Amino acid sequence: MRTEDLLAAIATGLWRWDSVSGAVSYDAEAARLVGLPAEPVTLPEAAARACFHPADWLEVQAIVDLAVAEGTLAEARLRIVDEKGTVLRTVRTRSRPIARGGSEDGYYLLGTLQEVPDPLPGTSAAGPPVTGDWRRNREAFLLDAGRALAEAMSTAEVLRVAAGLSMPGFSPEGLAVFGVQGERISVIGHHGPRAGADHPFHDIGLGTDYPAAEVVRTGRAVYLPTPEEYRGRFPAAWSLGRPRKRRSWAFLPLIVAGRTIGAWMAGFAHPVSFSPDERSVLTTIARMLAQALSRTALQETERELADGLQRSMLPASKPDIPGLTVAARYVPTGGGLQVGGDWYDVIGLPSGRTALVIGDVQGHDVHAAGIMGQLRIAVRAYASEGHHPDAVLSRASRFLAGLSGPDGPDGRYDPRFATCLYMEVDPVAGTLDIARAGHPDPAVRLADGTMVVRPTSGGLPLGIDPDTDYPTTRVVLEPGETLLMCTDGLIETGGHDLETGWDRIRKVFERPATLTNDSGTLPSGALPSDGLPSGGLDSDDLEALADSLVQAVHGPPSHHTTGPLADRREDDIALLLIRREAEVCLVGPGSAPVRRTAVTVAQAEPERIAGTRQQLRDMLHDWADPDQVESAVLMLSEMVTNVLVHTDGDALLVAEVSGRHGARRLRLDVADSSDELPHRRRPGELASSGRGLLLLEMLADIWGVDPRGDGKCIWYELYEASPNERPGPAADGSAPRA
Repeated sequence: MRTEDLLAAIATGLWRWDSVSGAVSYDAEAARLVGLPAEPVTLPEAAARACFHPADWLEVQAIVDLAVAEGTLAEARLRIVDEKGTVLRTVRTRSRPIARGGSEDGYYLLGTLQEVPDPLPGTSAAGPPVTGDWRRNREAFLLDAGRALAEAMSTAEVLRVAAGLSMPGFSPEGLAVFGVQGERISVIGHHGPRAGADHPFHDIGLGTDYPAAEVVRTGRAVYLPTPEEYRGRFPAAWSLGRPRKRRSWAFLPLIVAGRTIGAWMAGFAHPVSFSPDERSVLTTIARMLAQALSRTALQETERELADGLQRSMLPASKPDIPGLTVAARYVPTGGGLQVGGDWYDVIGLPSGRTALVIGDVQGHDVHAAGIMGQLRIAVRAYASEGHHPDAVLSRASRFLAGLSGPDGPDGRYDPRFATCLYMEVDPVAGTLDIARAGHPDPAVRLADGTMVVRPTSGGLPLGIDPDTDYPTTRVVLEPGETLLMCTDGLIETGGHDLETGWDRIRKVFERPATLTNDSGTLPSGALPSDGLPSGGLDSDDLEALADSLVQAVHGPPSHHTTGPLADRREDDIALLLIRREAEVCLVGPGSAPVRRTAVTVAQAEPERIAGTRQQLRDMLHDWADPDQVESAVLMLSEMVTNVLVHTDGDALLVAEVSGRHGARRLRLDVADSSDELPHRRRPGELASSGRGLLLLEMLADIWGVDPRGDGKCIWYELYEASPNERPGPAADGSAPRA
């Protein structure tokens, strides 16, 4: 008797599906079972699909894909429908994929069809083994598991998520994840009571007779529904591990991009048959787990690389400059490898002085970080040779211009530029010789806590024009003052421009300086009962100030600010804070710190007058009468302009605010090298000049001119008062004068 006749006698049909052509062939009995005439037939896939309920067809597709991946049997129940969609019968199919002549391009699916009799009412078989509710629960579980694994940010988090998975209907009692390292596998995470007892080989070779090793070798899952099957297939592992408290085990490969990176074991305290639906859930979880582990491993490698780059590119130790306190921060961007082009450095010079450098290479990628490393070394080399600040930046610009070249596999020209602020510090005299290449100006917090942005001369960013000159500006840092150097990431992150960014920094930077005594700290101006502070400025608050400046942009960090933050950032941040130690001196009761600033405006830089006006506004930001502030700015502009127009020298401006709030005095001096004293002029209505002294008489409380050995100094003073307390003008319309 033929096999077909024997199968037909027990109402079982044969069918075959070609994965390449999509053709489905039925024998006579199989054709009858699917609602076709009882004769052999071959149908296209669309016609064969029309015989089955749509939901069942989608389900069997997933089961077949799982069987192809695992090389196992595919079992499913299918409802046969007519042209109107009415269910005619339910059939059970069992099939196995077979390669097409050894080719890996496709396969045949060979199987049987057998009718499932209707169950008797009230029996346990009355319902299908896989209900719609179970499928919906499974889909919801897979969605939740996929979301949780996708949000995990580290390998430890992925393993915690995997340990907490509660699968619908057959939750595992223990889990283990194995990783591959060369020719060995090891347990990288496990969960469950006495989990170690189920895998005593925490570090084993791939040739070991152990289910996880076989899974890694073959890339195919191993299902062990009973202890007897475990003992029969892996006797050595069974005798060593003695996993007798569990009744079923599933070992699945963790595959990413066709490469097996490990294995996943799920152990069950109750018997599990590992039906197609259960294997489908386990396989899906294994795929998601493999993707999550691969992603987090790559992220952790990138973080380690970023940390290594940061450690190699930043100063190895905290700088020690006599007379100065220094604090620094570097916060990389959150994109890519979390490295970029920002850097800072502290360099000891042959003269015994110290150079402070901060810079920003264009871009936030690995190329920018590489250029930054080379530029930092070049600047350090030029500085160590003893060159002045202007020469250091000129040489660095030529170096960077020659460094830019073809970038990437297509050979495109990718020039990069960099901004830089280079400062040579004399801690004894408190002088700072500053050269600037397109970088933001430094800001200074005066002794009473007021912040002013110090305008400095500058040139183009490094690398744009190799022949650019970089003039030097000398700034005096008074005792108790703090200077901030930063990259534009601190100023502009969050959509800010220079003006609003500095306003945000000002709110943090202008916190009052503190004086210390034996019991703690006191605000500026608040002295012990004897009026004598027992110590200088607190040396620890500079570190707190650096943290506060970074947190003003990014919020409280999850860990140390010099390491990568977990959140996404727009730009790198580098900052340097230096404070000249305050001198301890006798002060009387009621004394207050003095605000003082000094600026030089050269003949060739009339555009710096605008910067001096802004500095004066910054010094007088809390002045009681806004009209007085505008008067002070107007007189400053007139006095400096007069020097640049009527003399051949530079203008040296010194502004000082003293006294207690509400009753302060502003003293402003503008000195030049000319010995010609100013004289009163009577300009006509259309004259464009000659009103300088008239403005001083009208707006200043007192003013005067002091001859000096090398020139003269014109000055004025304003006394703070609320608008309703300002005295009216004198009878002749002028203010008191010296």
